[in-house]
Amino acid sequence: MKDAILNVTDNIKKRSEKTRREYLVTIKAQADRGTVRASLSCGNLAHTVAACPSSQKSTILDFTKANIGIVTAYNDMLSAHQPYQNYPEIIQKAASDLGHSAQVAGGVPAMCDGVTQGQDGMDLSLFSRDLIAQATAMSLSHNTFDATLLLGVCDKIAPGQLMGALAFGHLPTAFVPSGPMGTGISNKKKVEVRQKYAAGEAGDKELLDVECRSYHSPGTCTFYGTANTNQLVFEAWA
Repeated sequence: MKDAILNVTDNIKKRSEKTRREYLVTIKAQADRGTVRASLSCGNLAHTVAACPSSQKSTILDFTKANIGIVTAYNDMLSAHQPYQNYPEIIQKAASDLGHSAQVAGGVPAMCDGVTQGQDGMDLSLFSRDLIAQATAMSLSHNTFDATLLLGVCDKIAPGQLMGALAFGHLPTAFVPSGPMGTGISNKKKVEVRQKYAAGEAGDKELLDVECRSYHSPGTCTFYGTANTNQLVFEAWA
C-alpha cells in the first residue's frame, strides 16, 4: 500500500480516537439496556402495535421475539429504488414465518444525479445525504426494534442511511440491495451516438432513443457508478 494512503489512514485514526471512544461507550450502554421494547410503558407499546393485525401484535408484545425495523428509500420513479415497493411485505412474511415480526420504521428521500444533472436540484445532492441520515435516525428513535434492514442504494442514500443507523450501532444492521438493471446497449454504441450528437450528426430523437435503451428497466444503473460501487463496498464490509 502506498505511504500516502497509510499516512492518511493513520491520521484519521488519531483524529477520531476521542469521538470513537465516546461512540463505543454510547452503543455499549444501548446494548446493555437489552431489548428496549421491554422497558416501554404500556401507552408506548399500545401506540407501537395499534395498526398491527392481532397476530403481529402478540409477536411484538412478546419480548422474546425479534422485531425488525425497515427503513426504505422506495419511490417508483428512480430505477434503483422502484423494486423496493413490495420488499416490506416480503420481509414481514419471512419474519412471521420464523415467528418474529418486522415493521416499516420510516422512509427516506432518494434523489438521482442522473435526473438532476445540470438543474437546480443538483444543489440538493449532498444536502440530501444529511437529511437521509436524520430521517433514518428518527425512524429508529422509537426504540422498538431489535435489528435494522436498510433498503437503499446510490451515493447519497446508502451513506446517509448508514450514518443514521450508526446512531443505533448496537442493533444488527444489513443493507438490502435492489439489484442491477439488465444490460441495455453497449457502451461503444452509446458513445458513438453521443459523439455524433456533439458533432451535429444526430438529433435529439436519436440521442434520447439510445439513452432510453441504455437506462431501460428497474435496477441500479448499468455502469460502474456510485450505486454499484456502494453495494460492493457494503458487501465487503459485511
